[in-house]
Amino acid sequence: MVPLPVADDVDALNAQFLDKCTKRQQAVLRGETQSFGARLKADQAVFMPLPAVPYDPCHKVPGRESSMSLVRYRTNDYSVPTQHAYQDVLIKGYVDRVEIICGGAKVGVHARSYEREDFIADPLAQPTRIARRTTQKRLALIERKPRALDQAAPLDKWLLSEDVHRMRRLMEARQAKEGRREFIQVLRLCEHFEQHMVEAAVSDALKLRAISFDAIKLLLLARLERKPARLDLTLYPYLPRATVATTDSKSYMQLLKAPPMPTVLQVGWAV
Repeated sequence: MVPLPVADDVDALNAQFLDKCTKRQQAVLRGETQSFGARLKADQAVFMPLPAVPYDPCHKVPGRESSMSLVRYRTNDYSVPTQHAYQDVLIKGYVDRVEIICGGAKVGVHARSYEREDFIADPLAQPTRIARRTTQKRLALIERKPRALDQAAPLDKWLLSEDVHRMRRLMEARQAKEGRREFIQVLRLCEHFEQHMVEAAVSDALKLRAISFDAIKLLLLARLERKPARLDLTLYPYLPRATVATTDSKSYMQLLKAPPMPTVLQVGWAV
């Protein structure tokens, strides 16, 4: 620890320690004939066996999920899946992460924050099944309430490409509320596919002017299968082609023609 080591994360710090310890084992202390490594092996030969279950180096505290799907640890709030609301949980604080346990199952993993009164809820921060299930629940909830999209705190730190934001503007301009719900469906594709692939499919859809969730999903699947997307009409030569002519202002004159006079029937009443 002298000089004080500096590293970007815990893994890098452990790598430094391992390297220093490995080099230290080759050294020989003054007055000794054996190296540190050889003396260590002699000590390990008389050590007691390790326990069957390794030690879990964390701080464990009980907690309870709030109505906002949050648990608090050391003044900071961490998000958990919405289906565990109002349930008791076990919070495990490690040096680099915070894990939330509910009913014996791990339901949330976040990078630990050492700030005060911080809010940690990045839906795609952890590339694990747990984070994907958490994302699915939150986006599914927002899909039922599309107006909450801009106020959803878990999505604040979600960095998306400019094409994705442009797709949202086009969808909302075309269908307003339904367009926003359709855009949320596009975001939910990130639950099952890598984000960069979804963004690439959105870019392809914009180039084809295919502003719809179905088109983006089809383009995404075509990328995965490495096949041409079937949105191209040249792949269907047997289909009739539609020809759209340039609008002529004279075509509107027929709308100004007087409609035919309706036939008036005279009905007489007999007294």
